[in-house]
Amino acid sequence: MSPRRYRLERRAETASETRRRLVDGTFALHVEQGISATTMSDIAARAGVSVGTVYHHFPTYQDAVAACTGHVDESLPLPTADIFTGVTSMHARVRRLVQEIFRFYQRLPGYERVRSERWGMPPLEAYAAREEDNRLALTREALRPFRIGARLPRVCAALLDVAVYGALTRAGMTPGEAADEVSAVILARLATPAP
Repeated sequence: MSPRRYRLERRAETASETRRRLVDGTFALHVEQGISATTMSDIAARAGVSVGTVYHHFPTYQDAVAACTGHVDESLPLPTADIFTGVTSMHARVRRLVQEIFRFYQRLPGYERVRSERWGMPPLEAYAAREEDNRLALTREALRPFRIGARLPRVCAALLDVAVYGALTRAGMTPGEAADEVSAVILARLATPAP
């Protein structure tokens, strides 16, 4: 290997490592203090680099947010319909749905706060829309075998919102306890004839 090629490869590795530190730092800052409170200077300080280095990798703050969102997509994928494989009863499917959605929120601390700051941030708006669409699709899939009307899956999906999860965990419930309570509410509603 020629010395020039080695230097180019080493420089690429260093740039990749710096970018990773920037994205990790951005993610941590968003969880700790929110999107609107985070600055490019904060990101630089967290990653231990100059502000110019941050701008080299992310010309705008939106670019840093987009990279952070991409990191979340890659490292914490949304739950898929595979969670229902082999699960047949309504009780078990609803319980699995709620558990998996709440586990996702637990693995993504700060999502409730970050999502509330999504307006005017296209990468966050897109991510929140994907999460909401996915939650509704999973709810419909959970209830599909039971011929539930079109309105109830929307109600159930709303009960699975990160704000509900956040309110219950702030009230002192563990994620598992919160999942048990929301599952019970959804199952009780599904057992009640429509008004």
